[in-house]
Amino acid sequence: MQQQERYVRLGLFVLVSGSLIVVVLGALAWRSWFQPTFMFETYFDQSIAGLEIGAQVNFRGVPLGHVTEILTSAAAYERDVPIDRRRDYIVVRVKASESEEEAAQMQEEIQTLIERGLRAQTQLAGVTGQQYLELDFMAPHKYPSLPFEWTPKYTYLPSAPSVAGEIIAKAQSFLASLDDADIRKLGRNLNTLIADLNAKVHELPVAQLSADMEEVLSEARSVLKRVDHALEAAPIDETLAKAHSSANQLDRLVRRLDEVATRVDAMLGDNQYDIRVTVQDLRTTADNLRELSETIKRDPAAVLFGGPPEKVQLPVSKR
Repeated sequence: MQQQERYVRLGLFVLVSGSLIVVVLGALAWRSWFQPTFMFETYFDQSIAGLEIGAQVNFRGVPLGHVTEILTSAAAYERDVPIDRRRDYIVVRVKASESEEEAAQMQEEIQTLIERGLRAQTQLAGVTGQQYLELDFMAPHKYPSLPFEWTPKYTYLPSAPSVAGEIIAKAQSFLASLDDADIRKLGRNLNTLIADLNAKVHELPVAQLSADMEEVLSEARSVLKRVDHALEAAPIDETLAKAHSSANQLDRLVRRLDEVATRVDAMLGDNQYDIRVTVQDLRTTADNLRELSETIKRDPAAVLFGGPPEKVQLPVSKR
């Protein structure tokens, strides 16, 4: 008797659990069946490899729905059309999940949006190679609707080629427009340009320029050594006289540096040879030497003592 009661209880439990599962699944199915949706389809006249069923559909980055079907126009609309007259488009159907008000509004305004340039375009999702569908406004005259002879099952939305596909198509068109004569002419022009550049490089008097710079720098080192030697060994009067002489030599040296810098600037303008760093160093050296020359002329003692001597305080006699 007890065993029979356990069987009854088990049967009731299974029956109640099954009923609850059926009710939950029915509620979910009822919700999905009666949820407002807007269906539309678009056609592509090129490969859409990477776009799969279930792919995200966005409107300017905002999730709008997902792809529900991908098939050819031959299978969807052109079964009775001869092969040589088929369009062979790729038909992509989209289910947009919206509220009842949004679905009704989109159904009402879709034609106006299409006239304003609303187009569907495949986009790459990161670096995975998978694609999704992006809706955005584009120039309607640049991306017109594809021609077809059937009545679409759902609202038709024109498409635009993907960015990568458009670039490839333009490159192919450019290459196809070139003939052998153009390619040979382009090759000759490139060879002539390379030969001219080599000739200009060989024309540069690099050796003479290096010799002039070395001579100027050698003279600068010699003058500085003589100044140091005079400051260390000569008496004050003799040192001041040599300082004036060194200042004159520095003036001549500065003028030579300016001449070399001018020649280098002319070479840069004519030959486009990049030695700007060397010219900058020469100009810095010339400025430093000019400043030293002016200091020696203005105050020779400052070179020796590093500044004017301190005032001597005479003792005050007491009366």
